[in-house]
Amino acid sequence: MKSAISVENLSFAYEKKPVLKNISFSIYTGDFFIIIGPNGSGKTTLMKILAGTLKPQSGQLDIFGSAIQTFNRKSLARTIALVPQMVPLEFPFNVLEFVLMGRYPHLGLFGWEQSKDFEVAEQAMEFTDLKHLARRKMNQLSGGERQRVLISRSICQQSQIILLDEPTASLDLAYQVQVMDLMEKLKEETGTTVIMVSHDVNLAALYGTKLMLLKDGQIVKQGQPEDVLTFQNLELAYGCKLLVDESPLGNSPRVTLVPKKFLAQSKDYLE
Repeated sequence: MKSAISVENLSFAYEKKPVLKNISFSIYTGDFFIIIGPNGSGKTTLMKILAGTLKPQSGQLDIFGSAIQTFNRKSLARTIALVPQMVPLEFPFNVLEFVLMGRYPHLGLFGWEQSKDFEVAEQAMEFTDLKHLARRKMNQLSGGERQRVLISRSICQQSQIILLDEPTASLDLAYQVQVMDLMEKLKEETGTTVIMVSHDVNLAALYGTKLMLLKDGQIVKQGQPEDVLTFQNLELAYGCKLLVDESPLGNSPRVTLVPKKFLAQSKDYLE
């Protein structure tokens, strides 16, 4: 299987505070790769480095076998799309206008959209079930609808890799499933490599083909969900008591937090 992203001995610090410490891993084409870990573990910093908005201070980052330094701004955008957590709503763009921004890496010298760009935008909105909202202003959408617009813009970008930084944060359960199903559909139907940061370990277990657990800028474990989501690994990373069993949906671990008031009655399971 072809490597989409290869990271070797990568480190990063803000001033003198280390955030990522000599980490190495590979992500392969078609993976649904989910990065989990507690606050302050370096997840968002790593995503910014993968997106090219931060430069690693040491180590090597290759994208499809080429060092990230060899990409210019447009060629990197044709390869990697970033879906941020939030979008500013100060400007009154409608959905179609916002989705069309994803065509920037493909525009010609004068930067005007052509019929092909509108066609790709229409297809992206259809894929994300947004065509009926094409003329709606962004500030008139729900949180889940705005998240789908961000994903639609990244699809319109036609990149081979999509990075998502906590795309389900602050969404209700129905929208969380919609977003995750949408990314799984994109991976399955187009072969896009999906890389996501998530705080929800149970969503990660259900959707991720590979997981990576970070703590204090270092990798605790990476691999299949069942290998990463053990109570030993999770308690080491998060420092709290929890149970790990098999999901009732089957073939996937399920993680349950154990509140202090239940510790005594859960003792047999925790040992």
